[in-house]
Amino acid sequence: MPITCIERPSPNFNERPDGRPVDILLLHYTGMESGEAAASRLCDPEAKVSAHYIVDEAGAITRMVPEEMRAWHAGVASWAGESDINGASIGIEIVNGGHDFGCPPYPEAQMQAVETLSLEILSRHPIPARRVLAHSDVAPARKADPGEWFDWARLARRGVGLWVEPEPIVEGPVLAQGDRGDTVAELQYMLADYGYGLEVLGRYDENTKAVVTAFQRHFRPERVDGVADISTVATLRHLVETVRTLA
Repeated sequence: MPITCIERPSPNFNERPDGRPVDILLLHYTGMESGEAAASRLCDPEAKVSAHYIVDEAGAITRMVPEEMRAWHAGVASWAGESDINGASIGIEIVNGGHDFGCPPYPEAQMQAVETLSLEILSRHPIPARRVLAHSDVAPARKADPGEWFDWARLARRGVGLWVEPEPIVEGPVLAQGDRGDTVAELQYMLADYGYGLEVLGRYDENTKAVVTAFQRHFRPERVDGVADISTVATLRHLVETVRTLA
């Protein structure tokens, strides 16, 4: 049975590129003090931001932009060589104060609604599991949402997105900002191969740290520090190998 949405149209959208299918589902947190403040901003023509849907803490789903239209939710972003993420994606804003307001947990009713909405979207659009993404994945230098406490594993168990169990954190060698060499290049290659916007330069620069941090937020959330330790690298390798088996 289709979900019931509250209708609150936003004026902040335009046409999608001709012939461009939707193949990314992008999840955000609102990062504001309240859901009403976030919804008002997403409908404010002066703000020039929007999303297709917003899901509040009680699980109520509000539709703001029709799926066939291009909502303005990703900003400056990239994934797998593509920079018009808005043109390729559907955006869900999840009401949550985020890092600026204490990293509150996502309530059960809200998570159930996100699962149900995501599954409906996936039933309508050919979105591969590896392209169910965090805002922080596509804009790692700017964004941290939906945060390392968001339960990606739960969604994957329901068929939304891709997940591999993180490798345990152990003591051992790490790669960190300032390092150079073939091991750094291999790390960058694996991150870029998965889809992150990262050049393979063989030096662990600020952008590499930002991308590693984004990867950790999504796939190894126990420690988010931008340092590529044994656990981070092994989890990334497992993820890339999993994608190759699905191809």
